Amino acid sequence: MEGVSLLVIGAGPYGLSTAARAIERGVDTIVLGRPMAFWRDRMPAGMLLRSGVDWHIDAAGVHTLETYLEGRGIAPASVDPIPIDVVVDYAEWFVRSKRLGIREQMVARLTKPDGKFVAELETGEQIAADQVVAAPGIACFQNLPAWAEALPAEFAAHTCDLVRFDDLSGARVLIVGGRQSAYEWAALIAEHGAERVDVVHRHDVPRFERVSWAFVDEHLDDTLRHRGWWRRLASEQREAISRRFWEVGRLTLEHWLAPRLSRGNIHRWPRSEVVEVRPGDRGSAGFARLSNGVSLAVDRVILASGYRADLPRVAYLAPVLEGVKIEEGCPVLGEAFDSTLAGLYLAGFVSTRDFGPFFGFLRGAPVTATLIVEDVVRRLDGIARPRTE
Repeated sequence: MEGVSLLVIGAGPYGLSTAARAIERGVDTIVLGRPMAFWRDRMPAGMLLRSGVDWHIDAAGVHTLETYLEGRGIAPASVDPIPIDVVVDYAEWFVRSKRLGIREQMVARLTKPDGKFVAELETGEQIAADQVVAAPGIACFQNLPAWAEALPAEFAAHTCDLVRFDDLSGARVLIVGGRQSAYEWAALIAEHGAERVDVVHRHDVPRFERVSWAFVDEHLDDTLRHRGWWRRLASEQREAISRRFWEVGRLTLEHWLAPRLSRGNIHRWPRSEVVEVRPGDRGSAGFARLSNGVSLAVDRVILASGYRADLPRVAYLAPVLEGVKIEEGCPVLGEAFDSTLAGLYLAGFVSTRDFGPFFGFLRGAPVTATLIVEDVVRRLDGIARPRTE
């Protein structure tokens, strides 16, 4: 059985960032996963990102997105908004630049039989590790309305399961949800020739304005300067920060979407919700009834209903979850993203409860990497650190 000091499971922004930092600090590290798999397979071609070019994944601050663009003769300021393929290409360059030897293998089970972790791969191979960083992607955390669960997958799908739109030409598409993904999918689907797109959501139509995410930087700096910063804030302060994040990220959508939504085949139904949906039979259209009394003929339903953390849905973690304290679907984490199971760190979306909403975004990756690797090195050096909750 192969052995390693640190095993990183997941090769998205958080896994790549953490692995690179660990290797730079001299930690024997193996990374498992297909680099940026969610970004490649679960986001549509033509998607534009909400972040700026100053967001990157290098904890050392060397191999940044701006450096990548400049190296290709592209002025960073000219990339606005950022196409998704630019970030995927940046991540490939990052992997090469950091010389990350990634193994594109999946973990079937993670156990801890004798004080060390054992990752059993789908190939049957095993890797023993002193410490593990799990950075699960969000695909398994789809938040679906109860009425959608019984619908066939070929009729109703979450946004991350429907990212190719060529077969929607001429279709009548119902999108349930009213935030960024709902309206961006609506624009892309209309641009791919859909006959009609209906967007239904319970809230008012959001604003479409240019916004700044710069306020996030201060909070990430505070996370580095003051260990456990987010949880030590008064509840009123956390609520105020979360409210601002909600206003910028949810109540306001990107300004560049507005002109793309002006097509006559995109219809918005604010302050409404779906009360009944029936798929079609033998090639006939399906049916949807809204709370405002409107009935729609529907060929496809897209659920832009977001994600909700639920750690037990990460199948490979099932054997070790008995030792992981979980609240509201999220692991209870220490100051370095360490779980209550010694040696297991959990990064990315599942850390937002204890570290703040910014850690569900790419921008939180370098901070996460810094804190985790500092703790990993300390443990490897045999320096005990009291765990706080």
